[in-house]
Amino acid sequence: MLPDVAELQLLFAQYNNEFFAGEIPAHRIAFNGRFGNLAGRITYKPPLIELSSRHFEKHPEALRETLLHEMIHAWLFARGQNPGHTAAFKKKMRELGLTSIYHDLGSALPRKESTRRFILRCDRCTLEVLRKRRPPANVSCGRCSRRTYDPRYQLRVLEVVETVEVTAQPRAASRGKIA
Repeated sequence: MLPDVAELQLLFAQYNNEFFAGEIPAHRIAFNGRFGNLAGRITYKPPLIELSSRHFEKHPEALRETLLHEMIHAWLFARGQNPGHTAAFKKKMRELGLTSIYHDLGSALPRKESTRRFILRCDRCTLEVLRKRRPPANVSCGRCSRRTYDPRYQLRVLEVVETVEVTAQPRAASRGKIA
């Protein structure tokens, strides 16, 4: 079971005192249920560390490492240093016993996957793009309209109403020579 927000704040305060000599200014710590590919993220204005509730429901043991990882970013930022994955970042990681800047938690599946899909089609150049969200009313082909809206190259929006799984068919061996 995941800790609640108050417990996250206590963990932050404990780790800040234990590993960073209390140098990290207060940050709000919160779970973000939308993160599918991120385990954690930090923003400095406002000071916020967000953690993926979807990842840590399945991998609660990785919460400590991820929180410490984000706190290293905050610590470097508070000291006026580059908060990226620099040599100073990696040195602090080693001091804390962390081994990699990457997590191996994979992608977290959405709790409720939307089945809605839209195909945006350009009749001029035959470009087709698949989107999960319905696009705005005025959208034109990026290839044909030089990346600015041009009503001459407006994309047609098609909603996919059914998906059917297709099994792979082995290709037949070519009998003739290709010229």
